[in-house]
Amino acid sequence: MENLEEFKKLGLSDKTIEALKAKGFEEPTEIQKLCIPLLLEENTEVIGQAQTGTGKTAAFALPIIETISGGAREPEALILCPTRELAIQVSEEITSLKGEKKIEVTPIYGGASMENQLKRLRKGVDVVVGTPGRILDHIKRGTLKLENLKFAVLDEADEMLDMGFIEDIEEILKATPESKRMLMFSATMPKPVLSIAERFMHDYKLVRTEIKDISSRNTHQIYFEVRESDKLEALTRIIDREVSFYGVIFCRTKVQCEEIANKLISRGYDAQALHGDLSQREREVILKRMKEKRLSILVATDVASRGLDIQELTHVINYSIPEDPEIYIHRVGRTGRAGHEGTAITFITPREGRRFNFIKKATSSEIEKERVPEPEEVIQAKRRKILLDLKEKVAIEPKEDYMNIAYAILGKERDPLKAFAAIIESIYKDELDKSQYKKITPVRDEKTEKNRGRYDKVNSASIDEEGLTRLFIARGRRDGFTKRSLANTLIDQVGVRDEDLMGIEVMEDFSFVNAPFAVAEKILKYFSKGKGRPLVTKAHTDEIPASRKKKGISERARSRKRGRREEEQPYGKDVRLDGTPKPRVNEKRKGKKEKSKKRKR
Repeated sequence: MENLEEFKKLGLSDKTIEALKAKGFEEPTEIQKLCIPLLLEENTEVIGQAQTGTGKTAAFALPIIETISGGAREPEALILCPTRELAIQVSEEITSLKGEKKIEVTPIYGGASMENQLKRLRKGVDVVVGTPGRILDHIKRGTLKLENLKFAVLDEADEMLDMGFIEDIEEILKATPESKRMLMFSATMPKPVLSIAERFMHDYKLVRTEIKDISSRNTHQIYFEVRESDKLEALTRIIDREVSFYGVIFCRTKVQCEEIANKLISRGYDAQALHGDLSQREREVILKRMKEKRLSILVATDVASRGLDIQELTHVINYSIPEDPEIYIHRVGRTGRAGHEGTAITFITPREGRRFNFIKKATSSEIEKERVPEPEEVIQAKRRKILLDLKEKVAIEPKEDYMNIAYAILGKERDPLKAFAAIIESIYKDELDKSQYKKITPVRDEKTEKNRGRYDKVNSASIDEEGLTRLFIARGRRDGFTKRSLANTLIDQVGVRDEDLMGIEVMEDFSFVNAPFAVAEKILKYFSKGKGRPLVTKAHTDEIPASRKKKGISERARSRKRGRREEEQPYGKDVRLDGTPKPRVNEKRKGKKEKSKKRKR
């Protein structure tokens, strides 16, 4: 009860404390600490900004439960949610928090029986939790009267605006009395949300909480760096490698959802898509199958997944990188719940490195980089799963009918072990076929880059170099440098540490090195003292090295490439010790061009 004293200090009654104790609450979250006293003691309106999973529902539900009288014929509180699932979840949460207080709570949402909703409203409801479209229908029908409303709450306000509910929300709020108190809770605070506050709220207070990685305790967070075209192959390898996979795959769009789900189904996985275009009946069937574990894979959009309450998920996969840190936390928080272990996997293409690094910093998440498993590893994992499965089945005493079939197959002369192996082969042959997995092209792959003439800076830069600056150094192997000697030179001259220098690449005439921002600035400052172009600069697109040479390329081809590089980058071995480069001109190429011009004349 010691931790529950914190709730008591917020101004909650003993009955509410008992309800919290029964639910297993221990201490209030940050958003609850900030909002509950404001709503109970200061009688004000509140805009609360906090990430999903931080207890926003209790932050507004507990003060409402404390304030409304209960037993009213017409609702005293209206809570608007973006999705049916979230409306149900919020309704159930309030019901569990009210304890012994006589408060009637009902969810009102589209796709459900209108007749049943009418019956509940006629009976008398204290708190209505619903989606904007169906709430507006009832208001227009005259079946939902809001004259006695004390609270109007917009939960996940940013999501409702993203889904195009702004006009419905405005119509609903116009039907509410001026005397009500309005509350808004949102993970983000875009301008449209604040504009609603300006129009419909009076003297409100804005409460913000810090973004924290709330899911890392029980969730192993990892990422794979893959090309967009290889994501599906990587996904199937990851699923096949697991002993049991029960997870949600998040995609950015409905079209992508359907595409990924259909491809998984065609490959034999029990998967299903969940997005906004499905009817309520279809959604309910899919969610029921998922909760009963008759489905193991749900491919969903963020909006469609709001309010999902599926326990014991083993995996969450970000097939598409989230748009912002709050969405990442919301997705990852769906696994690793209630003491269970979970894994959150994010697929990152090289172009998404900067955004991913921002998410890592904003959420303070420890996300480890891993390599996509090779087909051999997946096959070995499958073999182990088959072995475990067969051991369990062999341990069960077979029925007499199956014993007779076994005797008929074996006969008197057949070796039982060989017969058993033949049956296993016939059942699992395709599953253990390594050729079913296609090749995944590494992000840094010379074959795919050989026709480009140079690496694309964005595509080739590895995203695990978080917070690093890539530096161009106008010296290379011609100047006698190796990776080690180049690092030693920077350490001796600039005074940087060995561990600060990463990703060193030494070419014929120039080199590259990655360093943390602060270290890179120190190096740049040191080599910017002389006149002319500095020896060390930030790497630009036209300074990314050409594809590495392969055996079989003629010396003439090499010299042509060297000539092009020298024209683009006229700084080779003739660099003065103070960092000032001495320009080099390819006189031979210049002379050939002049002769060519004369012939044309």
